[in-house]
Amino acid sequence: MNSLKLFGKRIKELRKNKKLTQEQLAEMVGLDPKQICRIETGTCFTTFETLQKICSIFDIEIFDLFYFEHKKTKDALIKDMNKIFENASDEKIELIYKIVKTIIY
Repeated sequence: MNSLKLFGKRIKELRKNKKLTQEQLAEMVGLDPKQICRIETGTCFTTFETLQKICSIFDIEIFDLFYFEHKKTKDALIKDMNKIFENASDEKIELIYKIVKTIIY
């Protein structure tokens, strides 16, 4: 997936976490709602000034807008998790298991 699409997904994720509609976010940053839609779908980017406004709304730093690590494919995430398990102690694996089980069930 290209960086523009990942950036758009990140904006959408942050917006939904704040329970904002595209219209609400657009009004807060001074953009047309269609522009927010284009940003979220990865068809366009935005200005540094708008990035600063978005960061202020979400109470994050600009570099947080570009944190896509959690957007890896399922296979890539499983591979990363397997590496974690290979290097973890028995106690840590048990703790990870309990956390995952709690989240899933």
